[in-house]
Amino acid sequence: MSTTPAPRVALFVTCLVDAFRPSVGFAALRLLEEAGCEVEVPAAQTCCGQPSWNSGDREGARRMARRVIEAFEGYDHVVAPSGSCAATVARDYPAMFEPGDPWRARAEALAARTHEIVSFLTDVLGLSEVSARLDAAATYHDSCSGLRALGVKAQPRKLLASVQGLELREMSDPEACCGFGGTFCVKYPEISGAMVADKAEDIAATGADLVLAGDLGCLMNMAGKLSRQGRAIRARHVVEVLAGMTDGPAIGEATAADARDARKGKAT
Repeated sequence: MSTTPAPRVALFVTCLVDAFRPSVGFAALRLLEEAGCEVEVPAAQTCCGQPSWNSGDREGARRMARRVIEAFEGYDHVVAPSGSCAATVARDYPAMFEPGDPWRARAEALAARTHEIVSFLTDVLGLSEVSARLDAAATYHDSCSGLRALGVKAQPRKLLASVQGLELREMSDPEACCGFGGTFCVKYPEISGAMVADKAEDIAATGADLVLAGDLGCLMNMAGKLSRQGRAIRARHVVEVLAGMTDGPAIGEATAADARDARKGKAT
């Protein structure tokens, strides 16, 4: 019997997961616990500050960074089901504070312990397989922040290869941006729209049933475009598949409660 204490992990839920797709947070929790982690979800967590930082609101970003640092200090690791948010903490937080500022050292310490979830499972914990099963064909989109800032590329494919019944079909250009880019899609909607249209074509060309990714913003963007095009391709976060939690509606699909509410609305 191992006497090594379980790593104490703080789960950074992220804004989009909290607001739009809580099932991703529960799937992340299941994966971490099954991997032997002691997981906590700090109640004081808030936005990582990425929208403010990318929009030039440096002081606003620093305020949020200080709160996140305070909420997540004291854990062995901080893990997020988002390459985008994880990259903000791991790459941008130290740059938010000047050398010599006490917050700089605290930001650097937190950055060194912050990981995207699939990278954490494979690169830190050494996980090579999961026990999930899903009879489907899927394609994987490499989200920009996870890929370019954190080097997340082979890790999700490694774990997906262990999912029984799942066939992974690669796009011709899985690394191409989907056009979401946070505020980019708001500032440049026509360019963003053209980019996600190209991505939807690439996804459809694989003949896959599912498109998977590690960032919810990208998934919501791609799911919306695929739905508007009338394509029967569902979108899910990769952790939902790895955790075996695919019984519920895919991203953008109506739940039974939504359907009931819609019928009530028509009746009144």
